[in-house]
Amino acid sequence: MKKSILLVMDMINDLVGDGGAGAATYVPLMRERGVMERTRAAIAAARAAGVRVGFVRVGFSPDYRECPAASPVFSRARQSGLFKLGTPGTAVHPALTPGPGDFDIVKHRVSPFYGTALEPILRANGIERLYLSGVSTNGVVHTGAREAHDRDYECIVLEDCCAGATAEEHERALFCLGRYATIARSDQVDFRA
Repeated sequence: MKKSILLVMDMINDLVGDGGAGAATYVPLMRERGVMERTRAAIAAARAAGVRVGFVRVGFSPDYRECPAASPVFSRARQSGLFKLGTPGTAVHPALTPGPGDFDIVKHRVSPFYGTALEPILRANGIERLYLSGVSTNGVVHTGAREAHDRDYECIVLEDCCAGATAEEHERALFCLGRYATIARSDQVDFRA
């Protein structure tokens, strides 16, 4: 069995909570596709197989010192009060409660690798394979898979545990990701392999 980790990325209240700022963006497609339920089931299956779980969360200090003012993705976070660490908005959605021993990886950019503890965690635990899930498919999932590929990790994107703002955005991201990762449904993955 390859040492593996399931990364659940940006499934935070600000983005996927019913009252979150991203509710209108991601929640409709997530509901339509059953993303939250499938992600919860994938987490349970991974844990049962002895696969580690890591929750990647975007967040900034209360004064937004790490937030890039010129970023088209993050520039409005400060004005909107989004992604502020220590607030309920940056907590993992309650349907996907982190467990003891799960990793908490905070990021300040789209990438789950850039400026985070992710790679040291992977190296320290001898991880060879990453299962990737979360929102958005064309953001953190896409960036994470490409960067993991270039770091020589095997990547499997759990497509039914991901969502974009639209079905088209999601599908286009998956089409591009097929060059760097295996695209699979979570119920077809054998976490014990």
